[in-house]
Amino acid sequence: MSRAHHALFGLTAALSLAAASPAFAACTVAPQGVSFGGYDSLASTPLDGTGTINVACDTSTAFTVALGSGAGSIGSRHMTSGASELLYNLYTGASRLVVWGEGFSGSTVSATGTNVDLPVHGRVPRARTSPRRAMPTASPSP
Repeated sequence: MSRAHHALFGLTAALSLAAASPAFAACTVAPQGVSFGGYDSLASTPLDGTGTINVACDTSTAFTVALGSGAGSIGSRHMTSGASELLYNLYTGASRLVVWGEGFSGSTVSATGTNVDLPVHGRVPRARTSPRRAMPTASPSP
């Protein structure tokens, strides 16, 4: 089994190859980041984005791609900019139900081929707001 590691959105992507013959295929991994666009903290819906991981091999090969946690954990990834932080996660499908992880926390994605584009589906959850508290009213003093 051969492994190649590449940075993906601040994460680690591990490629495991399982060649059918005793010789291993030579593969390259080219991640394209998930583009979320602008974030609106008042939006009532999550912010979704999509990126890709291209795996190109010199011969048709079965492989598995695993993603590390980056900042945070597989279940709760986060990205930062200065003091600001946003939670997000990466998923194996457009339904965004199965988290893409390293196989222990979250699923991996497997495919076979010589030039395969794997979509990466990301989601920033909608902002959580706390319920507003009633402000006490001031009574004029006599």
